[in-house]
This record gives sequence, C-alpha cells and structure tokens, in this order.
Amino acid sequence: MTQTSATPDTDGAHLVVEALKRNGVSTIYGLVGIPITDLARLAQAEGIRFLGFRHESAAGHAAAAAGFLTGRPGVCMTVSGPGFLNGLVALANATTNCFPMIQIAGSSDRAIVDLGRGDYEELDQLAVAKTLAKAAYRVNRAADVGLAVARAIRTATSGRPGGVYLDIPAAVLSEVIDGDVGAASLRTVVDPAPRQYPSDAAVDRAVALLSGAERPLVVLGKGAAYSRSEGSIRRFVEATGVPFLPMSMAKGLLPDDHPQSVAAARSLAMRQADVVMLVGARLNWLLAHGDAPRWNPEAQFIQVEIDPTELDSNQTIAAPLVGDIASVMEAVNRHPGTARIAVPPSWRDRLAEKAAANKAALSARLAVDTDPMGFYPALRAIRDVLADHPDVHLVNEGANTLDHTRNVIDMPLPRHRLDSGTWGVMGVGLGYAVAATVETGGPVVAIEGDSAFGFSGMEMETICRYGLPVTVVIFNNGGIYRGDEADPASPDPAPTRLLQSTRYHVLAESFGATGYLATNPAELGSALSAAIASRTPTLINCVIDPTDGTESGHLTDLNPVLNGARR
Repeated sequence: MTQTSATPDTDGAHLVVEALKRNGVSTIYGLVGIPITDLARLAQAEGIRFLGFRHESAAGHAAAAAGFLTGRPGVCMTVSGPGFLNGLVALANATTNCFPMIQIAGSSDRAIVDLGRGDYEELDQLAVAKTLAKAAYRVNRAADVGLAVARAIRTATSGRPGGVYLDIPAAVLSEVIDGDVGAASLRTVVDPAPRQYPSDAAVDRAVALLSGAERPLVVLGKGAAYSRSEGSIRRFVEATGVPFLPMSMAKGLLPDDHPQSVAAARSLAMRQADVVMLVGARLNWLLAHGDAPRWNPEAQFIQVEIDPTELDSNQTIAAPLVGDIASVMEAVNRHPGTARIAVPPSWRDRLAEKAAANKAALSARLAVDTDPMGFYPALRAIRDVLADHPDVHLVNEGANTLDHTRNVIDMPLPRHRLDSGTWGVMGVGLGYAVAATVETGGPVVAIEGDSAFGFSGMEMETICRYGLPVTVVIFNNGGIYRGDEADPASPDPAPTRLLQSTRYHVLAESFGATGYLATNPAELGSALSAAIASRTPTLINCVIDPTDGTESGHLTDLNPVLNGARR
C-alpha cells in the first residue's frame, strides 16, 4: 500500500516564504519580474509586507538601511540578470558599511547558463556576487531552501555584518516536493549573532594605556550605533571624562550637544590626541588612515573590533579589543582601572576653547541671510524646525549638501541619521528614507543634493504609492557641487551643470505628493513644519544660490584636478 503524505505537496516558492517567516522576516523590499513575481504575491498572501520599488538599487538600499536600523538582515528581492546587477550595488555597499542584508534573486537555467547557450538574462550571478558580498550561496534543490535562508541570516548578521546573496533559480522556485519533506527542511536560526567577549588581558592592556594618556580621545563610528551600546558607551565616556568624536552616522549616540563632544574641534583633537580609542570605527579614508599630519604621529590606538583581520590594517593597534562592542564596553566599564582614568583639565580646556571658537564662526555664517539663499541660511531654517522634532529620522546625501548638513544639524538620538557612509555612495537617499519610516513608523526628512536626488528620484512615486510620511528637501543649486560652471569649448552645458529651473515640486505633485517651492529661509521653515505635521509624502524644492558650493565638497584633497593633476 502506498503511504500518502500527511500534508499537501509544496514547492520552492512556498518554502522561501515559510523560511523567511519562520525567521522573523516581515518586510521585503524589491522589484518584481521574471521569475519572482509570483514569489512576491505569495509573500503578500502569507502576511509579509512587500514594498515594490522603481529600481532595484533603491530597493537594495532600503533593505540595507533596514538592517542597520533593526539589527536583523533587511531582505531585497530582484529579478535575474540586469535586475540582479542593479541590486548588487546596494549589496556591495551594505557589505562595505557592515549592514546585514540579504539579496534574493531569481536566476536562469543552470544547464543552459553553464554551457553559455544564451538563456533569458543569462548570467553566472553567483560568481559575480561572490566578489562583492560577504558571502553568496545558490540553492539547487527546493529541499535546501530552509538551509540556505538560515545560512544567509547567520552569515549576514554574525561577526562583522554584511551583505549575503542568495541565488534561487527559477526551476527551484517551481520544483514540487513532498510537503512533509519541505516542512522538515525549514530551520529557525538560534542566536544569529552570538556575543564575543574580549580577553581579560586585552582589557587590562587597553585600560592601562588610557590611564597613562595625557590627551585621550574616543572615536565613535556607525558600528557603535549599530551595536545599540549607547548606554555602556555613555557610562564609559562620562565616568572617565574622555572627549569623544562621533563619525556622521554615530551622531546622536551621545547627544551632539554633550559637553564632551569635540566634533567642533575635530582637527585639533585628531592632530594632538596621544591615545585614541576606536569604537565601531575603522582607520579608513574617512579618518585619513590614521596618518600624519591629520593625526599625531606618536598616537597609540586602541581598537574595539569584532574582526581581527581589520586590526593593523593602517596603523599598529597597541591595544586590540576583539569582541562585539556591547561585550567589550561592558568589560571595560567593569574593569577597576576604568574608574581611575583621569583626563588632564588642560586637554579638555584646549578642546573646549577650540570648539567654542569654531561654533561661534559657524553661528556667524548661519546668521547671514543671502539673496539668493545659500546652504547655511537654508540649513538654519531646517535646523530650527527639526529641533522641535527629535523623533525625525534624517537621511542625507550629496556633496556640499552632505558636508554642511552634517556640521549644522545636531542629532539628539542614536540611529536617526543615515547618509552616504563608507563608500560615499550617491543614490541611497530615497531607499533609506522608505526603510527608515517602514521600520520605525516615524517621520523622515531626506535632505538631498539635486544631483543625488536624480539617482533615485522616481522613488518619490514609491513613497506616494505607500503613503509614507517622508519629506524630501532638494537643495537645488543647479549643479553637481555648484551650478555656475560654463563649457568654454562649446554651447553644451558644463559637466557639472543641471537645470536649476527643474520644478521638482511639480514632479512630486504629479505622483500625489504635496509640493513646495522655497526660495528663502522663511518659506523653507514654514513648508518643512507643515510637511512634518501632515505625515504625508512631501517634496520641497529649495532653490539656492548656484554659486554656493565647493568642487568636491570636503574631499578636495581626493580630487586630482584640484591638486594639480590637470596640465
């Protein structure tokens, strides 16, 4: 007698959805098409929210931001071939930024692809993804879907987080298997990111080094914000009195107006500090690789780092603290020597004096109204409105728009600022904005350069389609960096020129958003206040002086033309 299964047959698509649900995935960001359209429909039918985008890159950036904001892998779903490649930009960026993310993509028939016979959207996606992601896996049997999803979740989350690619061929999505076999194959990941504790000797070494410092400094990176260790970090900073310097996405980990913040004296702090404790920050280009003259050449570094291979990548790390940030900071706080760390008053006073002078200079710039409006008057208006809305998540990208906003607008809360990050990628803005409101339920303000907005501007329709409380402010100076460059050789526009006459607010209105045109600080402040209060999709076309802006923003030292390479 043939024994019948106790449950109906299932297929690969159902197993993907069940595996995601079992592991707590409630939202998927993506863009449908062959072969994943029905997979998205099935996810919706099973209670997973699917947010459809206009471009896979924006969907991927949304998933990456979701990973940063929640500590769980954000999931992006794309089609095969070109759609996969579009999403891969975000996956690579997530890996560089250490955000947990999973990109699931359908793919073509392996038997055809591997012989190069020219299948639909033929591409060896696994081979490509392996070069850019933390890990990449392919599912060749429906019975392995549960294993693959579990591996992707643990890999994306554990150790140094990053992006994981999961390749699921169309044939696997449609493969039918016994229901009992399928159910038995599903897995729930237990403790996907186990804590890793530093050794006692490592903590002794670090505390001893700090205790002997004359000019100590703590540098907080976005890894510290991701770790949700603000309580332990604040206890350490305030108990020891050590000044701290927050990187851009670590702003708000301790409030920016904290008396020990030396963000306004950044250059002096870096140039003179003799012992530097890196918490969730790396000595990459954003910190000048730890090199002189930006840093004291005699400085000794302490680094809190979960990946030992990062240590000594630029400077010798005198006191490595290998472990997750939460565990390391708890261990440092427990150490009896921490209570005896004393910062010389002369060091604190020197930094405070420099910070006060720089803040006064910034205040003077902010106080000057110009006609046409420049960056600083516009940001003053935004700053004043956001001061009354500390719950707002701020998304920020551009060149000058990014630089000036980071300096002007303080953050009172952790993980409320998302920006271009380690790679300095443009085009993350609207994807990040969607994820920030979807994952937190709160309002979002995205401050965008006009060039940066162009990378993902069609996602304004996505924001309207889902009725999200996102306000996009475009700093429209008609150009990349600035809008007044001329082409000396022809009537064509210069490479940096854009159309400042573009009516971005009217474009937004065509999607159903509220649009505003702002040409002075009063108009901008009024529009922003109304937009946040409405909790509806809004775009403010903030027209500013086309001559206001600096080539390459704060990165002029990285521009070979500006450094004399042009002959």
